[in-house]
Amino acid sequence: MRVPPTVEADWDEPTRTTLDQLGRLNIFTTLAHHPDLLHRWLVFGRHVLVSSTLPARERELVILRTGWRCGSEYEFAQHRKLGERAGLTRPEIDKAASDATDWPERDLVLLHATDQLVATHTMDDTLWAALSRDWTLQQVLDIVFAVGQYTLVSTALNTFQVALDEGLEGFPS
Repeated sequence: MRVPPTVEADWDEPTRTTLDQLGRLNIFTTLAHHPDLLHRWLVFGRHVLVSSTLPARERELVILRTGWRCGSEYEFAQHRKLGERAGLTRPEIDKAASDATDWPERDLVLLHATDQLVATHTMDDTLWAALSRDWTLQQVLDIVFAVGQYTLVSTALNTFQVALDEGLEGFPS
């Protein structure tokens, strides 16, 4: 662990309130080393996670795939639970961490878009057209920003070497 989580004695009152509301997960207690960053990042993160135009299941599929492609076991582990709550099955969650192609076409396009965005930080015209057949422009924007947000988060988690919270299951074997 390169950046250890903060402890309660390190927190000012606004940070304590935020951490109590969010849960004292390692990601948040680690980012609490920089309370201004934590609070400002949460505004955008809430949009992607809660206010996005994407259906929850598809949003979680994109996040899980981003976490896997970025090699962020922490991100993948946290979103296993959220993915299940959003309607993904355990086999689908495990399969998101693979190159399997036996997905419904709509899911497969989302996964290919995620893969391409993570790998190249852009999307080719063919994939853009395929994505745009099933999704509104606002939803496509939310897909791109979800991948970007979780690539950023995965990069931070990997760099800071944030440990899995107790009881979480990481990547499938």
